[in-house]
Amino acid sequence: MTTSYDVIVIGSGAGGGTLVHRLAGSGKRVLLLERGDWLPREPENWDTAEVFVDGRYISPDTWYDDHGHPFQPQVHYFVGGATKLYGAALYRLRAEDFGELRHHDGVSPAWPISYGDLEPWYTQAEALYQVHGARGEDPTEPPASGDYPFPAVAHEPRIQQLADDLAAAGHHPFHAPCGVQLDEADPPYSTCVRCGRCDGFPCPLHAKSDADVLAVRPALTQPTVTLRTGARVVRLETDAAGRTVTGVVVETGDGTETLVADIVVVACGAANSAKLLLASASDAHPDGLANGSGQVGRNYMFHNSQAVLALSREPNPTVFQKTLGLNDFYLTGGGEGDDDYPLGNIQMVGKSQAEMYRGEKPMETRLAPTFALEDIAEHAVDFWLSTEDLPRPDNRVTLTAGGDVQLAYTPTNGTPARELYHKLRSMLGHLGMHPDHLVPRHAYLKTDIPVAAVAHQAGTCRFGTDPASSVLDVDCRAHEVDNLYVVDTSFFPSIGAVNPALTAMANALRVGDHLVERMG
Repeated sequence: MTTSYDVIVIGSGAGGGTLVHRLAGSGKRVLLLERGDWLPREPENWDTAEVFVDGRYISPDTWYDDHGHPFQPQVHYFVGGATKLYGAALYRLRAEDFGELRHHDGVSPAWPISYGDLEPWYTQAEALYQVHGARGEDPTEPPASGDYPFPAVAHEPRIQQLADDLAAAGHHPFHAPCGVQLDEADPPYSTCVRCGRCDGFPCPLHAKSDADVLAVRPALTQPTVTLRTGARVVRLETDAAGRTVTGVVVETGDGTETLVADIVVVACGAANSAKLLLASASDAHPDGLANGSGQVGRNYMFHNSQAVLALSREPNPTVFQKTLGLNDFYLTGGGEGDDDYPLGNIQMVGKSQAEMYRGEKPMETRLAPTFALEDIAEHAVDFWLSTEDLPRPDNRVTLTAGGDVQLAYTPTNGTPARELYHKLRSMLGHLGMHPDHLVPRHAYLKTDIPVAAVAHQAGTCRFGTDPASSVLDVDCRAHEVDNLYVVDTSFFPSIGAVNPALTAMANALRVGDHLVERMG
């Protein structure tokens, strides 16, 4: 078996899987290491109770909070990573997100590159992941060099009415950018059947635009690309000077082995990438690999998110609900006058189903006296609210004495998150909803432990131009280690208030082009 490669990529999600796709045509020997396995295609993929109540596809792992209490993070260790169960909402960050933005709780820092620098790869990522959308509807939308590759997914009647009511009230609803392999003009040949079990579910039809189906599998058709599953990387070794990674230590079912590559790319997710670098401490890097700045693990972010349910006066028979977004409060809306500050993004989530409510106290105590759970599901209109989480040095990943992830986290921007909730609640009476009901939905977070909801995790290995305050340079190469790169959402200096997946994908394509040029 080959143990030496041109590139080893650790992690197969939005960052790592996309990068391998870009490298696949280079002719270089590329090894993709995934600690998990292929997600099984089985009837349970679409079983609401199995997925949302029993957590069938949550990968066993134990992390610890800052008090040393263990918890199960909502992680998915599969080929394709977290994209196997994501909602495929593929937004670009706003152009303003790349600059310094003042928020209620402080300043969101500028990126070392501009939106314009990343824009060509956003367009390429939208093509690779078959994004459906409509330019020109969202007033906060940044400029784009091309149209969406596919038309927007049409609203079903109740969501169209919601869009019309929002527009009549002076708002600017838009068709949410969505990654699904859907052909509404030719349904018999459409891979996607527009089902109600997409957001938060794995897709047994392979119709979701995930990193497994659209990046890893096509890459594996190239003879120079190899995937190894069940391969957990536990340590990176370097030369005596600490300037070059010389070994990738991997644990498999057959034991431990060390692999070698000219270039090593880490893409394990923000928490686990930090864990790997911290676990790779050595004499040359006593505080963790590439951690001379002390920034590895710091500035952990994961959005101040709320899943909420409103009750429509009329039944909501919508099947595929995640088609509408609203960014009217993305850059403004909080405070008054010169004290104005951003609130965040409003979008839809997958349609509620009665099985999801099992054990949810808000449903049982606040609505059930008036509405049966089946009636709630029939009338539910479900929203996802995201407020930017600011980077804080003390929100960080460290390691326990046993080498496990320990996550210290205090939320930021709680006031604008509450204001965004109340903005939506104040609209309900004008949107055909019961005005007094906007109830938290813990099912979509799949946990009532806030720190365990890690779907939008970012930070921990920020990129920048100053090695004293960042881990990576603008090419996402470690300042201190010449052949080490990080391409998951760890590199984010800030997270914005929209889903981070497309930005990770675009950046992976950008870094991929850099690596192809570097290798010649």
